[in-house]
Amino acid sequence: MMSRMFPGGTGPAADPAGSHFERRIRSFQPRRSRVTPGQADALRRLWAAWGLDIDGQRVLDPRELFDGLPVVLEIGFGMGEATARMAADDPGTGILAVDVHTPGQGNLLRLAEENGLTNVRVANGDAIILLREMLAPESLDGLRIYFPDPWPKKRHHKRRLIQPEFLTLAAGRLKPGAVLHCATDWEPYAEQMLAELTAHPGFENTQRDGGYAPRPAFRPLTRFEGQGLDKGHTVHDLLFRRVRELPPAEPAQPA
Repeated sequence: MMSRMFPGGTGPAADPAGSHFERRIRSFQPRRSRVTPGQADALRRLWAAWGLDIDGQRVLDPRELFDGLPVVLEIGFGMGEATARMAADDPGTGILAVDVHTPGQGNLLRLAEENGLTNVRVANGDAIILLREMLAPESLDGLRIYFPDPWPKKRHHKRRLIQPEFLTLAAGRLKPGAVLHCATDWEPYAEQMLAELTAHPGFENTQRDGGYAPRPAFRPLTRFEGQGLDKGHTVHDLLFRRVRELPPAEPAQPA
């Protein structure tokens, strides 16, 4: 479908990494929904300048993407409204926003153009491949993961993004002192996030009491979050700082 919608490389690829990498357990659920004419137009016109496919075939310099600005990676941005607001409020920071939802990609590009935002880039594909294959160590000034899929069924917990292996990868790509900011309205996932981050030697809690953080002013109240609050959900923010010195990597176990 995507190859027909965006022929000749004028939009995001349907499967940018192709078969170059192993099919790991996916932490995201692809969403097939209709792309509006406005979103499709934004993708066709703006993708070449402001979009990139996560193909795993090259190493990016995030600062080059944003003419030297510090760069924060955002994993999962929905329809992009919150991302656009954060970019408008902080024009001195570049936001590299990753998602697999084509309507959201188009909508964020549309919002960036309408609001004159030059500090947003949209990445299409698997954020793990981006972190592992395409970003150099200590190249990110921050990482934001807002309302990731909670995978509520116990048999699906292995699909949750916040796991020790992911945190080790993220810590290696963050600069010393950079902050990993997570938010979720799913209480059991919040508890897991807090436990995993507290136990990980690459991060330290920014909260002296070792608990959750108040919602920082720079994170907008999203439509999704508002719906959760209307249902009586409690939203938890977690802000953990990448420690100055990472512990040495454990040697690989023999096969």
